[in-house]
Amino acid sequence: MYKVMLVDDDYPVLQLLSETIEWEQLGVSLQSTHENGASAFEKAMSEMPDILITDIGMPKMNGIELTKKLKTQNPDLMVAILSCHADFAYAQQALKLQVQDYLVKDTFDPDDLRKLIKKFKDTLDEQNDRMIHHLQVQNMLDRNKESVKERFIKKTIEQPDINEIIWLAEADSIGLHLEQSGYIGSLAMIHHYNIVKEQYLSEDTLNFAINNVVTEEIERCCPGTIHFQHGVKELFFFFPSSLVLKRNALAEVSESMKRIQHALKRSLNVSLSFITGDGCTSMQEFKQELLQLLHCSHQRFYMKPGTIIERKEQQDAPTEDLFSRYDEAAAEMRELIMLRDEARITEYVNKWVVILEEKQFPPELVKDWVLKLLLDLRIKLHALQLFRSQQSIEYMHNEIFEIQFLDELRTWLLNYFKYILSFVKEVYEQTKRKEILDAFKYVSMNIEKKISLDEVSSYLYLNPSYFSRLFKKEVGETFVEYVTKMKINRAKELLEQTADSVGKICERLGYDNQSYFIKIFKNYAGVTPIEYRSGKS
Repeated sequence: MYKVMLVDDDYPVLQLLSETIEWEQLGVSLQSTHENGASAFEKAMSEMPDILITDIGMPKMNGIELTKKLKTQNPDLMVAILSCHADFAYAQQALKLQVQDYLVKDTFDPDDLRKLIKKFKDTLDEQNDRMIHHLQVQNMLDRNKESVKERFIKKTIEQPDINEIIWLAEADSIGLHLEQSGYIGSLAMIHHYNIVKEQYLSEDTLNFAINNVVTEEIERCCPGTIHFQHGVKELFFFFPSSLVLKRNALAEVSESMKRIQHALKRSLNVSLSFITGDGCTSMQEFKQELLQLLHCSHQRFYMKPGTIIERKEQQDAPTEDLFSRYDEAAAEMRELIMLRDEARITEYVNKWVVILEEKQFPPELVKDWVLKLLLDLRIKLHALQLFRSQQSIEYMHNEIFEIQFLDELRTWLLNYFKYILSFVKEVYEQTKRKEILDAFKYVSMNIEKKISLDEVSSYLYLNPSYFSRLFKKEVGETFVEYVTKMKINRAKELLEQTADSVGKICERLGYDNQSYFIKIFKNYAGVTPIEYRSGKS
C-alpha cells in the first residue's frame, strides 16, 4: 500500500484532510502529518513516502524546498501542492520540480484530492509494473549469462580435447580476453554455506544474490575481471593482470579480493576465502590453473573465513598417525558426555581442532576419524539406553563428508554434541530409575577397572540384593552380564585401535586370568581375541 505524507502549518486543514479522505479505500495509507517542512523531511529520511501533499508557505522549511529535497532522494515521488497562493510564480516553481498538481485552497474540493490520489495510485501501479517487468527480464538475462559461463567452465574442466580456436571465441564472448591480457586465477569458497542458505528461499536465490553483489563490486573495483559459478559453494575469479612482475600483480589482485569479501560480508553476511593460482596467458594454462586450484582440498580445509592464500604444492603427510590418538579422544569424549558438561565439551572440541590444525592431517582422514568417534559414541549411548539417534549412519556420513573446512567441522561437532547432551539430560530428568542410569555411568567411567556388584551398590547407597533385582528387572540382564558385555566391547575397541597384546588388554580390563578372559571373549564374540584382531569375526 502506498504511503501518503500530509504537510501543512494550518492544523484545521490537516485535521480535515486526515478525517475526510477515505485513505484506505483509495488504496493508500496516511503515513504521517506534519505542521512544518523540517519535521516532514526528518520523517521522510527514515520512511520515504510515495505521495507528498504539502502547503508552500510554512515555518522552518517551505513546501518548495521540502519537495526539492525529497525529489533528490526519490525522483519518483508523486507531489501535490495544496496552497492558498494562486500566484503564477509559485505554480511555475512547482512545475520546475515536476510537481504533478497544484491545488488552491480557496477553491479546494475534497473530491478533487480523492481523484488526484486515485490518479497518483494508478501512475505508481504502472511504474511498479514496468519496474517488475524490467527486473524480470534483467534477471532472466543475468541468469542466462551466468548459465553460459557455468557451462563454459564445466566444459573446460571436464573435456580432454578442446578446439582452441572455438574455445578462445567462446571465452572472448563472455569477457575472457586471453589474447589481450594475462589473468591471475583464484578459487573462492563460501564458508558455512548451509547456515547462510537457511536465510534464503532456495540455493538459486542465494547464488543469484551473491552473483549480483560480486558483479557490482567487480565493476566498481576491478573492471575486466570475470567470475564463474562452480557448484553451489565455489566461484572462480580471473583478474586481468600483467604477469611480468607477478608479486606486484598478486598484491593488486589481493586488494580486489578483499573488497569483494567486504562487499559480500556487508550485503549478505557471506564469508568468502580465496586461494590464488600462478597466472595464465593461454587456454592450456587457464585449464591447468582451474585443475590445480580444485586439487587444493588439503590446503583449503584448514583455511579460516575471510582469508586469502597462495596455492601450494601438496604437503607431505604428517609423521604422526592420527588413529594412534583415537583411544585418548574416545575416552575423553565418553567421560564428558556422561558428565553432561557442555562447557567442557566445548573445550574438548577446541582442543582437538587445534591438534588437527597443527598436524595438518589429510581432510579425508580427519573425517574418517571423527565419524568413527561419533559412531562408537552412539553405540555406547545406545547400550546405556541414553540415546537413540533418528539419523541413519549414512546421513551422518554424508553430512560430515560434505564439510569443506575444519572451522565448519568444529561448528558441526559443537551442535551435534549439544543435541546429544540435551537428549541425555532429558533421559536423566524423565526416567524414574536414575539408579540404573547412574550404574551405567559408573560402569562406563570405570570400565578398565574391576567392578563388583557390592562396589556399585555402595556407590548408589543401595542394598546389593535390592540393586541386583532392580537391575535385572529394568535392564533385562544381570549386572554381572552387563559389565562383562561392556568389557568385551571395550576389548574389541582396544584390539582394533591399539597394538597392545591380548595379555595387556586382559590386564588393562581388570582380568587376572588370561585364559578366562579369552574364554568369555569367545563366548560373546564367537572368536578368540587374536582371531578378532586378524579380521575373522
